[in-house]
Amino acid sequence: MYAGAAAAAAAAGPPRRDFISVSLGPEETVGAGGYNNSKAWRRRSCWRKWKQLSRLQRSVILFLFAFLAVCGVISYTSMGEAWKSLTNKPLDDQRTEQEIPGVKLANPAVLPAPQKADANRGDYPELSPQKQPNPPHVHRGPSNLQIKAPQRDTRLKTRHSTIRAVEGPVQTDKGEKTEKSIISWRGAVIEPDQNTEPPSSKIKEPEKPSSVEAEDQKEPVPINERQLAVIEAFRHAWRGYKDFAWGHDELKPLSKSYSEWFGLGLTLIDALDTMWILGLKEEFEEARKWVANDLVFDKNVDVNLFESTIRILGGLLSTYHLSGDSLFLEKAKDIGNRLMPAFKTPSKIPYSDVNIGRGTAHPPRWTSDSTVAEVTSIQLEFRELSRLTGDEKFQKAVDEVMKHVHTLSGKNDGLVPMFINTNSGQFTHLGVYTLGARADSYYEYLLKQWIQGGKKENELLEDYMRAIEGVKKHLLQRSAPKKLTFVGELAHGHFSAKMDHLVCFLPGTLALGAHNGLDADHMKLAEALIETCYQMYAQVETGLSPEIVHFNLHAQKGHKDVEIKPADRHNLLRPETVESLFYMYRFTGDKKYQDWGWEILQNFNKYTRVPTGGYTSINNVQNPSNPEPRDKMESFFLGETLKYMFLLFSDDIDLINLDKYIFNTEAHPLPIWVPA
Repeated sequence: MYAGAAAAAAAAGPPRRDFISVSLGPEETVGAGGYNNSKAWRRRSCWRKWKQLSRLQRSVILFLFAFLAVCGVISYTSMGEAWKSLTNKPLDDQRTEQEIPGVKLANPAVLPAPQKADANRGDYPELSPQKQPNPPHVHRGPSNLQIKAPQRDTRLKTRHSTIRAVEGPVQTDKGEKTEKSIISWRGAVIEPDQNTEPPSSKIKEPEKPSSVEAEDQKEPVPINERQLAVIEAFRHAWRGYKDFAWGHDELKPLSKSYSEWFGLGLTLIDALDTMWILGLKEEFEEARKWVANDLVFDKNVDVNLFESTIRILGGLLSTYHLSGDSLFLEKAKDIGNRLMPAFKTPSKIPYSDVNIGRGTAHPPRWTSDSTVAEVTSIQLEFRELSRLTGDEKFQKAVDEVMKHVHTLSGKNDGLVPMFINTNSGQFTHLGVYTLGARADSYYEYLLKQWIQGGKKENELLEDYMRAIEGVKKHLLQRSAPKKLTFVGELAHGHFSAKMDHLVCFLPGTLALGAHNGLDADHMKLAEALIETCYQMYAQVETGLSPEIVHFNLHAQKGHKDVEIKPADRHNLLRPETVESLFYMYRFTGDKKYQDWGWEILQNFNKYTRVPTGGYTSINNVQNPSNPEPRDKMESFFLGETLKYMFLLFSDDIDLINLDKYIFNTEAHPLPIWVPA
């Protein structure tokens, strides 16, 4: 039908100029003026249509074509620049932007951490970002607990019969710069990371430590003569322990015997990570065999919750992280579970003592109080145990303690009393404030928990900052004649110029806070206080500090700044001053801190070294001819003092990198968490 109509139209004459005939029948033919689908015909037809348009219509169409052409050129230029910029970026930068859009990393460390919602972040105004060390590339995943053993370092190199094996560094792109959201608290510049959440209660097995890739390896810094002297001192102490006290808690070097506290090999466990860091491979393997075959926690013995946590649990966790050996994690889980009955109190403030065989806990016989330092200085270890095992009960127990203490009355501008009741949960013996025994590590762990968790738990930071302001307001004084800055004590409104050697942890803690973005005047105070701690050695006849000193506030002829009472003149081989010297040298590079530490090591060798093996604490630092040895080598001499000595004398910042590890109060390094 349609073909016949087309034929009739063709016979009638040529088609009108403003119509085009369409033939749907392939067999039909058209007249000379018909549609034949040739290219030439189509061009003539389009031109006729164009000529039929008015001049205005043609102008509008030409303008639109010109406008589109200009836009196309501009778009091409812009896209070309963006593409060029993208293709010139390092691959890691591109991956970071794709995987974690809008997230800026602040001092990431070696292991991922659980995620939890931001706490009070909105309370802090944002300031302009500061330049920080370049972070390594971190893969972000779901907000679940990442259980991962650290990479085993392959930077092993023999130096004078020693092998140094430590955590391998994570390299960063040197040209990479990151900005971080900054918050402020009373003038402190702080850098929060992504918040964490309590780990899942589901227990997961840790992964095997993976080998370090070739590009992540660095040439180790050679061990120097002073470090070799520390290694020699350690081997001398270890020989005495091995010969006369193997498997027992502490060496009695003069009587060539031992003393027991818990019967759990405290010295051996305390020294495990020291041997790893010093590269003492043979000694470490000997100690590992004892842990595997002879360390048994199923025994009817009372242990102190605080001491067993910082020495045993902390030592096992640290050694697991450095070595990647799951034996130490299994032992850590065992002792961690056995310590949990301590938290079964009406107030959730833990008892001081636990029977690890019977699963019972109790306060000391003479009181129902615990010391504030003991209940608030176990958090780093239990939190890390939760992170590794996936069992939230450990972290939940210690976090409840911190949250409770945060809300308590009885503080004095952030300073806390020394005792807390396990029944009522309230501070007792109010009005006495010190940074010495029974309170010291409370302040240390406020800062270190904040750093461990990625700088997000603002209550911890608030308490730390208020406490430092309280120290400045109530406890800081200057001595005569040398105007040494020192930290005294306050008892019911009366100032005492008494300072424990334990307080010498404070310069290192202040320096660590300043390194992590807190007030710059914290570093100035740290520099003043470490000078004082050094003078507590230098102004004494043996060059060794007593346990406690009193400072003169007024110049007196023939008197030094430091006065020592007969009951306080003993030295227990304590680490606090050497610890702070390590932090100060690591953050400032000032060689005088190494020189001061070298003087202290020489005086330990001169007055406390026992020829048959070991070192001994002494009763009288004021008598060089007879320092009155006490016949006891504390476990922390190997676990802390010599470890910090070795690190102080090292110029290798990756030998326990302080942006990746946080030390517990027994000098056991634990990883700083990064978001998963």
